[in-house]
Amino acid sequence: MAGLTTGGPNVDVSLLYEVNGQARQAPGWLDRAVSLAGEYGIVLALALLVLWCWRAARRQDEAAAVESFAALVWAPLAAALALLVNVPLRQFVARPRPFHQHDGLQVLDPGFGAEIGNTGFSFVSGHTTLAMALGVGLFVAKRKYGVLGIGLALAEGFCRVYMGVNYPTDVIGGLALGTAVVLVLAPLAMAVLTPAVRAVARSRRLGRLVRSKGRALPRPVGLPQAQTPPAGQRTHESDLAA
Repeated sequence: MAGLTTGGPNVDVSLLYEVNGQARQAPGWLDRAVSLAGEYGIVLALALLVLWCWRAARRQDEAAAVESFAALVWAPLAAALALLVNVPLRQFVARPRPFHQHDGLQVLDPGFGAEIGNTGFSFVSGHTTLAMALGVGLFVAKRKYGVLGIGLALAEGFCRVYMGVNYPTDVIGGLALGTAVVLVLAPLAMAVLTPAVRAVARSRRLGRLVRSKGRALPRPVGLPQAQTPPAGQRTHESDLAA
């Protein structure tokens, strides 16, 4: 705890200087691109990836689609819950931002750079927590998209250190927190969300959100399926009717 509040272990600080030091050697356009990606771009890309996965899930069969949609609903809910858990955690640890503890950092975030007296705490990285929760949530829904989402979350963590606004351990804490919230609560969340999504799929008004155009509604369990009589029987019944 003391190591966090005073600036972190030597390895943590050394890695911070090494990664952030690349910003001094990189061209200005690259620094601006990393700053934009780390502040807004990667999180936006993850949100679009969730929507794309939702679109792909609508083409699945009914059983698989319902499970995928429940997981996709859980992903943003888990991300919001992880950020909520991070609020008291940040206040408890109360670790200052790196540029308050160490000189010579290249701060790329305009918000921190323009107002160096910012009192926001550093541990855990909220951006990384949000990104990782969305990435792991996508992995629960569909592994192919989840691997890409987790890769984006790792990139988010790198960007935050490159920008000079978080220590590497802040990022590691964000990755761990986002993952833990999603996976630990996933069984309970899926048990609640799966029946809710199934009910939405059977709704005539809302069912289009979770099924492709022209796809039949799920048939309620226990409803007998209509039987088509054999051709000979249909001909015999037609003759009797005549």
